[in-house]
Amino acid sequence: MFMTTSLSISRRDIIEARLAKGQEIVASAVAIEFDISEDAVRRDLRALAAEGKCRRVYGGALPLVTPSRPIAERIGQASERKTALARVAAGTVAAGELLFLDCGSTNLAMAALLPGDQKLTVATNSIDIAAAIIKRGDIPLILIGGVVDPVVGGSVDASAIARLDELNIDRCFVGACAVSAETGPKGGMSVQEHADAIFKRKLMTRSAINIVLATSEKFEERAPHRIGYAKDIDWLIVEDDLAADTKQALTNAGYAMLTPGQSAA
Repeated sequence: MFMTTSLSISRRDIIEARLAKGQEIVASAVAIEFDISEDAVRRDLRALAAEGKCRRVYGGALPLVTPSRPIAERIGQASERKTALARVAAGTVAAGELLFLDCGSTNLAMAALLPGDQKLTVATNSIDIAAAIIKRGDIPLILIGGVVDPVVGGSVDASAIARLDELNIDRCFVGACAVSAETGPKGGMSVQEHADAIFKRKLMTRSAINIVLATSEKFEERAPHRIGYAKDIDWLIVEDDLAADTKQALTNAGYAMLTPGQSAA
């Protein structure tokens, strides 16, 4: 009995370690690997889920927090979906505004969609967004500098935060890694990096209007560092096919939403 228990704990430790690395667990594959029944694997997953270490799904489990990946790996993924959200965001812009495009691959899609004839100015801390705006040549650019974080894709250090006090931003497009309709400790909009969260919280206080663009998978993710709740933003732009129950929960939490099938009032 002692040996069986020890082996079970060792197997569970291995599964937990894989989840911590962001790996998906498939019960049937783990059962074959350890020569055990799928029921035994499911018991392990139930125990880990009860400890808050994974999220049970049909056939296995998913990690609660997806490890951060460099921005270079995220650019180009789901580009059509991100462009659809970016087009909605660009449609909210008013002539003469100072816009801030925060780091993020969805915000990057906005760079090509902003109108060039409305006397806009773009500020950003993102290397990729700055390059895209400069390449256009028809919109003035303010680059917020500092030490570049390769995961975030821009500067979020103390010097970058200090520069924000110099700006009166009309409209800010804030990046988020995870969005939840919950209003408690596990709710709100969150990001993976601590310094990035500090930067974003400061950024939102410097802007008259704050908008977040979120592809549907971000409602299945969790991230450790909160940047705000529904009260802290004016619009949440989501995909048309976001689950109806998720949309309702977000509405109940106070989020004002736009989709590609809608436009701002």
